[in-house]
Amino acid sequence: MPSLDPPRTRTGGRPPPNLRRATPSIWDRSTPVELAAPLEVRLNLQGPSTDPIRILVVDDHPILREGVASILENQTDMRLVGEAGDGAQAIARFRELRPDVTLMDIQMPTMNGVEAIVAIRGEFPDARILVLTTYSGDVQAVRALKAGARGYLLKSSLRTEMLQAIRDVHQGRRHLHPEVAEEIALHVVDQTLSEREIDVLKLIAEGQANKEIARSLRISEETVKGYLRNIFEKLEVGDRTHAVTVATRRGVIDL
Repeated sequence: MPSLDPPRTRTGGRPPPNLRRATPSIWDRSTPVELAAPLEVRLNLQGPSTDPIRILVVDDHPILREGVASILENQTDMRLVGEAGDGAQAIARFRELRPDVTLMDIQMPTMNGVEAIVAIRGEFPDARILVLTTYSGDVQAVRALKAGARGYLLKSSLRTEMLQAIRDVHQGRRHLHPEVAEEIALHVVDQTLSEREIDVLKLIAEGQANKEIARSLRISEETVKGYLRNIFEKLEVGDRTHAVTVATRRGVIDL
């Protein structure tokens, strides 16, 4: 261990008084020495930010918004700062409030959640949005995630999973409900429907027959039948009713 005694001159004597006075904090042991801590240590001593996570909830059902508010009110690390009833309102409220995390429903009037996510993320690329919806369909989930959502949560798990999902998204992690993740994994290699096939499927859901669909889309009835064969094959169904049921469940179409 190196000596802390003051250095001596070449003749063996102690350093001259003027040199001792120049650096008393090193040679004079009666003077306390203050060493600056490394930057990372000083930052750690400050601890994590104590500011609560500021949350905006977007849903067209007031009862759902009230439910979210009641869950958040006892959380010291979270604060509900605003509400919106549709996608258009969500964009305006986001600009006004700049929340840390936004809970976004998908199916809403005026502007749906996916459209709102695209608009918000286009203007605020760092926006952290967590989808909160009733539907676990893989197609709808992938659509929302591609639009920029950081998480996807089912309303059925509001009380058991929402708080952790908010914390995950706020910290930059993704959060997918297990049921949604399983649906995505099950259909990841499936063939996707073309835009025209989806148009045909929507008209089937409205109850139109092949001849009516042909008239609506200005195509031949044989072409409609060809689209139907493709739809049945891709959705692995055998009839029109089942096709609509599966497409609705997976979020391909909305009823």
